[in-house]
Amino acid sequence: MALGGNPIFNGKNFRGATQAPPVPQAPYGQAPYGNNPYGQAPYGQAPYGQAPYGQAPYGQAPYGQAPYGQAPGPSMTPEQLEQMYNRPPAGPVETGRITYDDVIVKTVACLSAVVLGAAVTLFVSYSLAVVLMIVGALGGFVLALVNTFKKQPSPALILAYAGLEGLFLGGLTRILDTMAPGVGLQAVIGTLSVFAVTLLLFKSGKVRATPKAMRFFMIAVIGYAVFALINMMLVWTGAVDSPFGLRTSVEIFGIPLGVFIGLLAIGLAAFSLIMDFTMIEEAVNHGAPQRFSWTAAFGLTVTLVWLYVEIIRLLAILRGEE
Repeated sequence: MALGGNPIFNGKNFRGATQAPPVPQAPYGQAPYGNNPYGQAPYGQAPYGQAPYGQAPYGQAPYGQAPYGQAPGPSMTPEQLEQMYNRPPAGPVETGRITYDDVIVKTVACLSAVVLGAAVTLFVSYSLAVVLMIVGALGGFVLALVNTFKKQPSPALILAYAGLEGLFLGGLTRILDTMAPGVGLQAVIGTLSVFAVTLLLFKSGKVRATPKAMRFFMIAVIGYAVFALINMMLVWTGAVDSPFGLRTSVEIFGIPLGVFIGLLAIGLAAFSLIMDFTMIEEAVNHGAPQRFSWTAAFGLTVTLVWLYVEIIRLLAILRGEE
């Protein structure tokens, strides 16, 4: 993967997952490497203890014949042989390699866990929903780090992460929906729309995760992370009274700073989807093991959670200015 890729996929080598190194071949008529080591015979001679070509070893019956004292096995008819040779070659499913269907199924499972966790916050009291949101945010952050740095994906930990993120998103949506009714549904529609448009652009080949674009992405993400950390500290210490911190307390040409920051963050999340699609395509093309479909689903879930948070926060800021 080029510099600046999605850290979730770092350390997962998709290339050559099912390929074996070539076996050196000896020149025609010579033993390997031009000599005759013990146990290998020159061309035309059988190794010590082995029968010449076309003859069965001592005590064994020739090919196609039953051993002495045993009844011969059933032979294959010409029709059975023709049917066997006409079979299609084994596909990715038979060989245990990742497919796009695997990624779709695993991603649906993760998103179902997110929805289930979010639904829990709708049937509890408002104060308990806030507590569950904090638990989901902290637990999801820890499991995100664990799943990111694990060499082999763990379906249980990935689904647990998705469930905790569901608690966080459900509590956040319930809080913001009290401030701006209907903002949750708008954020869901916005997230699905951005995902669909990004996927179409990627499939058309108009948007790709080039090394230059990925370097810019990493610079922008680091800058955004620094701003988010400073803004969070200002809110926690009470230096800024606004619940969104500098996002709403600072304005540029009468427009809250959070609008510009939110649009930038949504663009970064959308490009992160492009990188996820690129890694999935690379995994399928290079025959990665099927278990990495969970890694791909985890990466997509992380990006979609980030995208949803940025969209719902931007909508809440815009609705607060009405």
